Order: sequence, then structure tokens, then C-alpha cells
Amino acid sequence: MVRNFRHSLTHCATLATLLTMGLAAAPAGAQSLVEMVELAQGFDAPWLSSRAALDAAEHKGAQAKSGLLPSVGAQAGANYTRTELHPNIPGVLGSAHQQSAAIQASQPLYRPANTIAYRQGQRNVELARAQLDAATQDLLVRVSQGYFDVLAAQDTLTTVQAQKRAVREQLEFAQRNFDIGAATITDQREAQARHDLVEAQEIAATNDLQVKRLALEQLVGKSPLQPRPLAQPVQLPAVQPATVAPWVEQAENDQPLVRQARLALDMAELETRKAETGHLPTVDLQASYGVQRNPDGTTAIPIKNRIHQGQVGVTLNMPLFAGFAVQNRVKETLSLEEKARADLDNARRQSAQAARQAFYGVQSGTGQVKALEAAVASSQSALEANQLGYQVGVRINVDVLNAQSQLYQAQRDLAQARYNVLVGQLKLRQAAGQLQMQDIHGLNQLIARP
Repeated sequence: MVRNFRHSLTHCATLATLLTMGLAAAPAGAQSLVEMVELAQGFDAPWLSSRAALDAAEHKGAQAKSGLLPSVGAQAGANYTRTELHPNIPGVLGSAHQQSAAIQASQPLYRPANTIAYRQGQRNVELARAQLDAATQDLLVRVSQGYFDVLAAQDTLTTVQAQKRAVREQLEFAQRNFDIGAATITDQREAQARHDLVEAQEIAATNDLQVKRLALEQLVGKSPLQPRPLAQPVQLPAVQPATVAPWVEQAENDQPLVRQARLALDMAELETRKAETGHLPTVDLQASYGVQRNPDGTTAIPIKNRIHQGQVGVTLNMPLFAGFAVQNRVKETLSLEEKARADLDNARRQSAQAARQAFYGVQSGTGQVKALEAAVASSQSALEANQLGYQVGVRINVDVLNAQSQLYQAQRDLAQARYNVLVGQLKLRQAAGQLQMQDIHGLNQLIARP
């Protein structure tokens, strides 16, 4: 019995060590975090939509420049005219053919509304770029969250399976003791009940892993997927800067939502200036050149002729009164400008609060990791002590089972806490508007090599 007990104790200690270390290296054919992000960038619909929106905004911005450039048009025509005079006048044509062609060009000299529209087009491109930045950062966080969710589900399943093996050994150990009369039937039934409970947990963990993997596959667009685990031993990177103030300042200035709100305010201010131009004149340079061919002559010149005509001039248009439309338009844009200013203030406050929450969340998560590492070590010691106590008769079987459950729960919580810290750091950089692909490459360095 002592030999069997020592074998069980050694086996439990080995399992605990393996679980604490993350249970091994990445299997062949597994994908890294960077590989999954690159796959998602070619498949994720929200990101592709934002990318197409930026392309459209760039083309629309180029359209706005047309209001500053010359416009050229051409026209041609042919007509037939029949004239009947009563009484007839000798020498006057009763019918005539006419052919004409002309080209016109116009160059705006002073159109302030067109200049402002061009600036608005540029702001619209910057707005679309900020929206793409937000979509990109959101994609990086979603892929990372899905990646580590799968790893956490795998760790949970592995832990439950290891706990099931340990409980089965404890059940067999209790059964042997009962058979030789060294223990009561209570020990055997308690071990059996715990074994049945762990089997139910294994079923739930298997289903959760399948759901998490399907969610990641739907995000990435590839199946099957096998994320690589973290390299061992796990070294969580420290947060830099280590104080909350720089993160809040960056969030208030660089967060994509703040940038969008700031650009919206700029566009609202430009819209007010554009509305005010309704009182201003416009000046255009216009030129034209045309040819008119009269094969039958005209009433004035009753012989075949061709007329060439060119014209160059400057046109001034001065608005005088538009039924108070301009004044009311200005009032409307001023109100919209105030709304945009309030939206900017709100975006800054929300971004600052999100940065604070993310920063303190990472700090809390880092503290939990350290506490859980200590909890795993103390739970391992408690399990060994309970197993030795059971051997000498000062502990009962349920004490050993409870100690095993506590150890495996601490190991599951530790693995989850580590993943939460890594994702939390990404969310912190997202809240500050600083999350980039290079951060994913840095995180990828913590993942095991194939």
C-alpha cells in the first residue's frame, strides 16, 4: 500500500508541475498569433469594410479638388431651317442647313465655397483613416482575445483531464484499502462521486473548447486552427509607462474615436465658413471658340459661308437676397458646430476613463498572477501534506480530493489570469490609441516555437 501511495503522490506532483508549466510546446502545424492576424486581415468583414471606406473617401476627396480646376466642354450640332414668307421676297432663302461646333472652358478665379469644400474632402479622408485605425486596433484585440480564449479552453480541458486521472487513482486507491479492510466504504463512495463530477466538468470543458475554436475560425476564415501555446517559463512583459497619467494623456489626444471627433469638429467649422460664403461674390474666367458652317447661306448672307468666333471674358456673380436662406444656414451650422464640440469633449472623457480602467485592470491582473502562482505552490504543498496525512490515518479521503480540486482550480485560474493580462495590455494600448501590428509581433515572441 505504501508503494502504491508513493506512486500516486509522485504522479500527482508530476502532473501539477506539467500543468503549471503549460504542458508543453506547440504541436507541428500550429499557427502563431501573427499568422492568425494576417489571415483575419484578408477575411474579417468589418476591417475590409473600413478599408474600402478609406478608398472611397480618397476618391471623393479627389472629386472635391475639381472645384478648383478648369472645366472644358465641347458641343456640336446640325439643324435645318425652313422659312416661308408671304409674300415671297426675291433673294431671301426659304430653307437652309446649318452646322456648328464649339468648345468652352471655365476657370474659377474666386469661389471660396469650392476651396472650403476641398479642405472638407481632405478632412474626410483623414476621418476615414482614423476609422480604419480604429477597425484595425479592434481586429487585433478580437483576434488576440479569440486566440487566448482557445488556449485557456485547452488549458481548462487538460487540467480537468489531469484531475480526472488523479481522482481515478485516488478512487482505485480507496477501493484497494476498502478491499483489505483498511478503509470504509465512505472513502470509496466519496472518490466515486468526485470522479463523476470531474467527468461532467470534462464534457463541459470539451464543449467550451469547441465553441471557442469555432469562434476563432469564423474570425480568421480558416479551419482547422491550432494556436501555439505560450513559451515556458511564462514571462509577462511589464507595462510601460508604469503610471496611469501618460496613458490617459495619450488616450485624450490619439485615441481614434477622439481623432474622429476632432475631425468632425474641424469639418463643422469649415461648414460654417462655407455657409458664410453665401454672401460673397464668385468670379470665373470663361473662354470659348466656335465654328458655324452654312452650306446654303443665311438670310443675311445668301451665299455659302463659314463663321469663326472666339470669346474670352470674366464673369462676376453677386448674390443680393436669397430669402434669408444664407442666414438660417449659418445658424444651423453654428449649432452643429457646438454639437461637434460637445461630442469631442465626450469622446475625450470616455477615452480617458477607458484608459484608466484598462490600466488598473492590467495592474490588478498582474497582482492576481503573482498571487495565483503562490496559490499553486501552496496548494501543491497542501495536497502532498493531505496525502501523507491520509497515509498515516490523520486525514480522510475527502481531504485529499478537496486538496486535489483546489490545486487544479488554482492552476486553471493562473493560466486564465496570464491570458487576461496579455489581452489587457493590448486593450490598454487600444484605449490609448497606440495599438499597432508591432505590438502583436512583440506578443508573438512569448509564444512557443514549432
